[in-house]
Amino acid sequence: YDKGHDVLAIDKNNHRVQQIKNNVTQAVVADATDPKTIESILIKKMDAAVVCIGSDLSASILVTLNLKDIGIKRVFAKSVTESHGRILHKVGALEVFFPEKDTAISLAERLHNPNILDYLPFLEGYTIIELVPPKGFVAKSLKQLNLINRYGVQVLAIKSIIPNQLNMIPTGEYVLKEGDM
Repeated sequence: YDKGHDVLAIDKNNHRVQQIKNNVTQAVVADATDPKTIESILIKKMDAAVVCIGSDLSASILVTLNLKDIGIKRVFAKSVTESHGRILHKVGALEVFFPEKDTAISLAERLHNPNILDYLPFLEGYTIIELVPPKGFVAKSLKQLNLINRYGVQVLAIKSIIPNQLNMIPTGEYVLKEGDM
């Protein structure tokens, strides 16, 4: 919504609808598990739908199925378990996301390595990590550190605090400074 897209929020809980109404184009109190309700709200015109029901697995599955049945091509659905996620895929969810699992993995990585500021799984076997360089890396060039050969790490960008700048795909000549990320 803040990026200029029309966003419709649906929830059967009036309190939740009232909380979100100023952050979306339209907020409706309705039961999305009812196919007739879904059709009456003109959801067919939507480019995508995001199903964020985690507490009621059957409702999550039914809403995903209903959205696919009325022709929504891009349905994204929240899952709480692997089996729930498999079912959501089978009823047509384009993408299934696991917020609790993803947050737990990110937290575990940050606890394991205190230099990690953020952790984003990318592709199988690859992650994108934002970190503060270990003290032993400061005042050394990327070439000296030889991160690719020693650790299999490719530096995609370096954000410097002083001066405040972003260096995309830094060369091997870049010397790490205190406060770089």
